[in-house]
Formats: sequence, C-alpha cells, structure tokens
Amino acid sequence: MVRLKEKYLKEIVPAMKKSRAYTNDLQVPRLLKVVVNMGINSSVDKDVFKTLTKDLATITGQLPIVRKARTSIANFKLREGMPVGAQVTLRGARMFEFVDRLLNTVLPRLRDFRGVSTKAFDGRGNYTLGVQEQTIFPEINADEVKKPQGMHISFVTTAKTDDEARELLRLMGMPFASG
Repeated sequence: MVRLKEKYLKEIVPAMKKSRAYTNDLQVPRLLKVVVNMGINSSVDKDVFKTLTKDLATITGQLPIVRKARTSIANFKLREGMPVGAQVTLRGARMFEFVDRLLNTVLPRLRDFRGVSTKAFDGRGNYTLGVQEQTIFPEINADEVKKPQGMHISFVTTAKTDDEARELLRLMGMPFASG
C-alpha cells in the first residue's frame, strides 16, 4: 500500500472524525483525483512540445493527453486543432504516490520556500497549486530542459467546504504558509 494512503486511513480519518464530529468514515473528505495541467504556447516547435509532454509523463508516471484549441483566435496566431497544452489525471495509487513525492521531496527542495498559499481554494473544496517550472522535480535533468515550463496541479476532494479541504490537505502534509 502507498505510504500516504496508509497514513490517510490510519491517522487522518480518525483525526478528522474526532475534530469534525463525523459519525461515519465515509463522511470524512478524501482526495478524488489530482490533475496536472501544462499549458504550452502554440508557437513552440513540435520537438519542444514532445519534450515537454515527455517531461510531464516522467513527472507523473502516466502518458499525458494533448489538448487542442477548440476555436481559432487570430490575435494569438492560433488555429483550431493546434496543440495548446497537455494534461494528466491521476487517481488511485499513482495519485497518492505523486502527492507523497510532491509534499515530501519537491516542495521542501524549493529555495526560499515559506509554504503554499491558503487562498487557492475554489469555494467547493478543491485546491490548485501553481509551479513555475518542471525542473523542481528530481526526475527531470535540468541540463536537458529545452524550455522551462510551468504547470498547475489541482487537488480535487470530496470536501464540501474549503475549510474541510484545508484541514485534509494540512493533515496529509501540505505546507501552508502561516498568516
């Protein structure tokens, strides 16, 4: 069993049942999925696009879906059907393994890191974290990166409120900034 899932079942569920006065284990919020989205400028070369999608696959352990433009926008030199991004949806064991790596390996390695923002909740118990570039992940060799690219990591939970989701993620080990 994945380390974070074991922690969730043995520590987080009883702690949240006690603090929130839940009567059933199924009332406790849980992590449904993690969506990693990388918006890629359509003007990049095809080989750079392939490299970025390969980096995303290396980071997540799953092949990304290439997202294409739905409509043409002349001001952005964008035509319908051009690739504009890559997305990976993680569930189950891969999701817990990715979140465990993110919280225990990647975020502590950041220079001058004081915690993630507590204001990135959407009002329905979901949290999105922005990352500046893919080189913060230890799987990526910084010397081989052709173009630094940021990404959004969204945590989708079953929590009904932001407060419940904040407590769930804090108990999982999310380093929220104080203040």
